[in-house]
Amino acid sequence: MDNIIDSLQQFWSFTGFANATWQHLVMIAIGLVFITLGIVKKWEPLLLVPIGFGMIIGNIPVFWGLKVSIYEEGSVLNILYHGVKNGWYPPLIFLGIGAMTDFSALISQPRLILIGAAAQMGIFGAYLLALALGFTPNEAGAIGIIGGADGPTAIFLSSKLAPDLMGAIAVSAYSYMALVPVIQKPIMMLLTTKKERLIRMPAPRKVSQREKIIFPIVGFLCTAFIVPSGLPLLGMLFFGNLLKESTVTRRLAENARGPIIDIATTLIGLTVGASTQADVFLNGRSVKIFLLGLLSFVIATTCGVIFVKIMNLFLKEGHKINPLIGNAGVSAVPDSARVSEGAGLEADPGNHLLMHAMAPNVAGVIGSAVAAGILLGFLGNV
Repeated sequence: MDNIIDSLQQFWSFTGFANATWQHLVMIAIGLVFITLGIVKKWEPLLLVPIGFGMIIGNIPVFWGLKVSIYEEGSVLNILYHGVKNGWYPPLIFLGIGAMTDFSALISQPRLILIGAAAQMGIFGAYLLALALGFTPNEAGAIGIIGGADGPTAIFLSSKLAPDLMGAIAVSAYSYMALVPVIQKPIMMLLTTKKERLIRMPAPRKVSQREKIIFPIVGFLCTAFIVPSGLPLLGMLFFGNLLKESTVTRRLAENARGPIIDIATTLIGLTVGASTQADVFLNGRSVKIFLLGLLSFVIATTCGVIFVKIMNLFLKEGHKINPLIGNAGVSAVPDSARVSEGAGLEADPGNHLLMHAMAPNVAGVIGSAVAAGILLGFLGNV
């Protein structure tokens, strides 16, 4: 009888019930919130559902030595997590993004690339704030990239500069990407007047197929020579777009924007979520990162809108830009552009801004990759 009791006690000591702490339960609850937001609210479900379930997986208390934890070398989760730690998944996602993206709006209105550049001030603003809060330059650089509203870029850069903060940075980046409509619209309405919101922009010109094919080649050469350290992201982004626009590599483009990006997104979300174990994630630094992430989004949106207002001071009537597309300079494609469209239709039901907002939106994708390359180039050897 004693042997049976001892065996049961030993079995109990290995269970999650015996090893659970309140911190584990908090993280599991956060994971459930993410899943709920993804399914019920439909806020970035392809991101929040995998991350949320990953949080639950990562916070089931396990006995160290069983080789099932994501932080135990040789475990299945740890092997999958190598794609995050070593930056394998983000370039694959950028390949898919390139194969899905139509750069026509940007090619036809090249001046709008400046809005995408202006919105990247959120990255550098958050970088300075992080330094002021006591983070190291490398950590501050990794945190700042959250302002680009680009989860894969945030993971790629944090894997190089601040691996210990990767979980908090990734969750923060993806969380605020899902909350783009909630965060951006109030700022846009506060910074613009009714008259500005009614500005109608001329329809963009039609872009030829030749221009679409030339753009990814020229775009890659220009950006890669300026920021060689952004090569993994920029190369895959423009290569994916070339596969799409060349029309002779349709199968490759379909694979890039289909199975490849789906698999990479699933694995990156699940493993990032699983990396947020309570003992690693629940601390004051994570709270600071979340606050800095929010501020970086606010700064990026504000700079984008205000920059358009400044541009309009130098533009003639009939050529002015509706400042409601200023928010689209961040890299959250196409969510930010949809926010611009919605705000524009509220002001004027006949004023469709989506085609115009997509230009700074795709410019933001390029801009966030360039910004990551700049930070990596300056801080990678610090």
